Parts: sequence; C-alpha cells; structure tokens
Amino acid sequence: MAPSKHSSSIKTASIKSPLKYALLLALGSAQADDQILQRVFVDGSRTNQLGVADAASAGTITQDELAARTVYRPGEVLEAVPGLVVSQHSGEGKANQFYLRGFNLDHGTDLRTTVDGMPVNQRSHAHGQGWTDLNFLIPELAVRLDYKKGPYSAEEGDFASAGTASVVYANRLLQGVASVSAGQNGYGRALVADSVDTQRGSLLYAIEAMHNDGPFTRPDDYQKLNAVLRYSEGYANNGFNIALMAYKADWNSTDQIPLRAVQDGQIGRNDAIDNTDGGKAHRYSLSGAWRRTTDDSASKVNAYIIANQLDLWSNFTYFMDDPVHGDQFAQPDKRVTSGVNASHSWHQHTDTGNTETTVGVQLQNDNIFNGLYNTQARRTLSVTRQDHIVESSAALFVENNTRWNAAFRTVAGARLDSYRFDVQSNLAANSGKANDHLVSPSLSLIYGPWQTAEVYANFGSGFHSNDARGSTITIDPKTGLAADKVQPLVRSRGMEVGARTSWLPGLQTSLSVYRLDFDSELTYAGDAGTTEAGPPSRRYGIEFSNYYKPLKWLSVDLDLAYARARSRGYVEEGSYIAGAIEGTGQLAVTVDDGGPYSASLKLRYFGPRPLIEDNSVRSNASMTLNGRLGWKIRKDLRLELEAFNITNRHDSAIDYYYASQLKGEAAPVSDIHFHPIESRSVRATLIKNF
Repeated sequence: MAPSKHSSSIKTASIKSPLKYALLLALGSAQADDQILQRVFVDGSRTNQLGVADAASAGTITQDELAARTVYRPGEVLEAVPGLVVSQHSGEGKANQFYLRGFNLDHGTDLRTTVDGMPVNQRSHAHGQGWTDLNFLIPELAVRLDYKKGPYSAEEGDFASAGTASVVYANRLLQGVASVSAGQNGYGRALVADSVDTQRGSLLYAIEAMHNDGPFTRPDDYQKLNAVLRYSEGYANNGFNIALMAYKADWNSTDQIPLRAVQDGQIGRNDAIDNTDGGKAHRYSLSGAWRRTTDDSASKVNAYIIANQLDLWSNFTYFMDDPVHGDQFAQPDKRVTSGVNASHSWHQHTDTGNTETTVGVQLQNDNIFNGLYNTQARRTLSVTRQDHIVESSAALFVENNTRWNAAFRTVAGARLDSYRFDVQSNLAANSGKANDHLVSPSLSLIYGPWQTAEVYANFGSGFHSNDARGSTITIDPKTGLAADKVQPLVRSRGMEVGARTSWLPGLQTSLSVYRLDFDSELTYAGDAGTTEAGPPSRRYGIEFSNYYKPLKWLSVDLDLAYARARSRGYVEEGSYIAGAIEGTGQLAVTVDDGGPYSASLKLRYFGPRPLIEDNSVRSNASMTLNGRLGWKIRKDLRLELEAFNITNRHDSAIDYYYASQLKGEAAPVSDIHFHPIESRSVRATLIKNF
C-alpha cells in the first residue's frame, strides 16, 4: 500500500538530534525527505556533520535553509555552499558565472554540479568547457543540497577539483503548493506543484512560468517555461523513480560594457553596445533511479538522457575585428547526453567498528554539434568553425570507509577514468581522434575522540577534461596559423586539513586550510574557437564557516573565505591568475519564532580580483544586502516580500580587462569591461498550500 501524503513513519517530534537527522540525510531515506518537506526545524541550518562528513569543507544544506534564502535567480541556490559566489555577466537565460576557492570558474569548469542525479556541466561546449546552466532548477522541489570541496572523493570525477554541488529533488510533496510572484522590472512568476498518490506509488508534477526584464535599458524579456513530471514507488533508499523534465527559454542580453564608455557619458550603466545580443535554449530529459538497501549491502543505479540546445549571440569587442559589420558572433550548441551510474556497497561490522566498501561504474556519452559563426544582428555572415563531436567516458571507482574505533576512521579510494574524443570539423586538418586516461587516488583521515569536535586530513587527485576540439586541433580556425594540441585531461592535486566543532551549545563551526595544484590552466576560448594553454598553478586558502542559534527565534550564519592563486614557475607577464577570487564573506541573520511573522537579512561580500597577470589592474569589491519578510496569513497561506540590493549600490557583478574598439575609435583600447549588479528591486510572492 502506498504511503499517505499526509502521514510519515517518523513524527516531527522524534527528530531531537541533529546528528540523527544528518544520518537520515546521508542515507537518503524517505523519512528524511518527508521530514524536510514538512519544514522541520532542527538545531542548525546546516545539519550537524560530526561523525558523517569526511572533510571539514563538506556538508548538507536542508530544504528549510534553501527555502529561507533570498535568491534573485535559480543558480544562486548554490550560494548556500560556504565560499561560493554565483554571478552573471549577460542575459538571465545564460549560464551563471561561478567563483570558489581561488577560481573564476567561468560557467562551471571545476565545479561539478548535478540535479536529481544528472550532470549539469556540459563538456566541449560552444561557449565554454563545463557550461552549467541551472535555469531549469525549481527550488521548491529541492529537498537538500550536498556539497564537497577538493578532489577527495573517488565517486566524483570530471570538473570536481574545486568542489561539487548536488541538488536532490523530492519524490513526493506532503503538501501541494501554488505561488504567484510579481515585482519590479517586469518580474513575474507562477508555480503549481503537487503529488498525487496512486495505487502503488506517487506522481509528482510541477509547472513553472517566469518573465523578467531586469533593470536594463533594453529589457532582457527573459521568458521561461519549466515542467517536471515524476513517478516514484517505495522509498528513497528502497524504491525507484522515473522523471521527465522540460525547460525552454529565450532572452535578450545586455553583456558587459566598457568602463570608458560610461565614464565619458556615451552610455549609461544599464545600456548595451550591441542591442541584438541574446539567446534561446531548451533542455529536455528523461531519467530514472533505483535503490535497494539491506542490513549489509546497498545498491543504486541511475540513468539519464538529456537533449540540450543553445543558440547564443554575443559581442564583447564591438568593432575591433570588423569595423563595418561589428564583432557579434554566434555559438550554437546542440547535444544529446546519456549516461549510467551504478554502485554497490558492502557493510561489515567488526569488534571495534565497521567498514563499508563501494565499487561503482560511471558511463557518459555526449553527441555534440556546435560551431562559431560571425554574425550581425543575429544574421550569419561567415563560419569560423563547425564541429561534430562524440565524447565518451568510462570510469571505475572503489572506496573504503572504515571506522577503526570510536575515535578514528578513514576513507580511502581510487578511480580510473578513460576518455575518447572523436572530432569531425569543417576544416579537415582539425578533425581527428584522441584518447586519454587518468588514475586518481584519495585518502581522508578523521579523528574525533571528543563528543563535540572532529579533525580531518584530506589528500587526493582529480582532473578536468578539456574541450575535445583542443585535443585534435592543428590550425587556428580564426587566424589560419598553426596551433598546438593540448592534453585532453588535466590533473589536479589537493590537500586539506580542517576541524569541525559544536563545543558551544547552538554553535556549529568549521575551519579548513587547503592547497590545490593544477598541471595546467588549460581553457577552451569559446569566443575565439581555440584552446589557450596556461602554466601550472597553485592555490592556497582558508575557509571559516559558522552557524549560531543563540535563541529559538534567532539564527546567524557567518562564512569567510580567502584564497591565494598563482601560476607556478616563471611567467613573463606575471604570476597572478586573471579573475581569480581572493576574498568572500557572507553574514545572514534570521528571525523566526514560529509565529505569523519572520524576517531575514543577508550581506554578501565579493572581494576584489586581479584582472591581468601582473596585478596592475584589479576589480573593485562588491557588497550586496538582500532581505525577506514573511507573513503567515493562515496555516495554508503566506505572503513573502523580498528585497534585492537594498542599499542600491552601483557595484559590478563581474569585471574583465581586455581590448575592444567602439564605433568611432581609431584603434582598440584596453579597458575594464563590467556588468552591473541589478539595482534595488522588490518582489512579492503569495503562497498557497493545499
């Protein structure tokens, strides 16, 4: 008999220990899902990870914390990860810009992101390796966000060197939800989601429609339709689910603009140079997952097939390359991604502890058609390159987690990744095949003889894949000059020491110090159709994260992070890494006594960054203050008011330094190019549960 949507096998009052709650989350149990969906309040917005996490920098964010966050766009849900900054330098439909641990991660390289078990990073993408478009995410369906940092997990592979973020969707909703939002700058959103019990399982559906113009002179006119249909039987640890997702959007883009044009009055902060920039995208997926758990073993399998398409028009240099038609270019990308992940774990109890060994296989194939065209007002003028890419990978990993005694446990693992690249280019000289493989070991040591603290030492090796086109290139498609091939897989090596404590009642604190080396800062320059090879790099950093609940109605989050990123060895132009984030901070205060009213404020600091290798040009820091007020009108109806950039600061969301040429300029000019943060705005949301 299917469980009722209005009941649960564990009552709210029975979850008295944050550790017990964390264990339920770690096991992925249906009971944990159910309790999250009932908006259970536990001691700690981030679940207590003592005895659960393998590193001080790993954690789980519950649905309550995710639901309490004030986010301007869906991708900002990931800012719940301490030290992670999510930004934007173009129209709302474009993938976000991510910053973490001394990286400008561009649109997702070195931050492995999954939603409902499906990879979001897109390999060998037309606009940038690891393209991570989260606009299809529906936050109301997320029951938790799991994160890890550093290459210390054998289960995580490509793009996971800086970190991983995994959004887990619900199998069922205990209450239906209908919400309507309206705000300044043409913002509107409507959502309906619910679960329907069937004879054997549960059918979940969600439909979302959104529009947003933003504060720009030429409105973004971002229009999005999004839907999820999901059938599940059993529980999260003993059952299965099948899900269909569909997302479609189109938008205009106000891309980054040159500072000189604003300072001399040619344009305003919210103006564009090329008013025909923009894009359209769709994503359709079919996925399924199966789990079976017994007293001494656990098996899980998930499979997916994803159809993505993007058409993107951009102009970053204006009239530098083509004074007549302008420098706008198109980057079409159409792909089908399919994959299977399977693992099996064996549990064994010993006289002094227990051990678990997991063996897993991961397969992925991308069938890609993409290109780079010169355009004017979205009309194609010429083709720089067109490619058909088949990129396939297979990975085998093994990981052993052993508790040797009450105080000491270890996690040791290794993974083998094998990649195959097949590129068919419109320029025959750039066609070809390539292969590469890597072995990545990892080891974590965890010591905790105390009830309220643990210390960690983590070591590991990881990698990111480079664009397949760089592995077969021989001629630069833009200049016609000879070009060097690049290594398909680039190794990273990391180490970290940290501690986690809850020594003061109501306070959870974690501290980590890390180092991360890359063999090369190789990146594919999607705007030019070539691969840029950089020198080896090294990053040091420290992260300090706190959650404090001194009173039942008051909670405070404080996250601070600092990183130092440099090239290794002699580099003539300088050892700084352009765009590498140095300092971030976040302070959030939430007031909620369980009554009709609640409120929160969040202050985010996004520190300055070197914009060129000799550090002679730097970005300014930015500071944003967002807030939320909630009013529970009655048990099933509430009103929320959200305010963004309350102080109306005129900061940059992102800064670059490069050469461009405006209409009427005699020669290119090297300048800061920036995208402004959105001006102060307010949104109201009416939420009805049923």
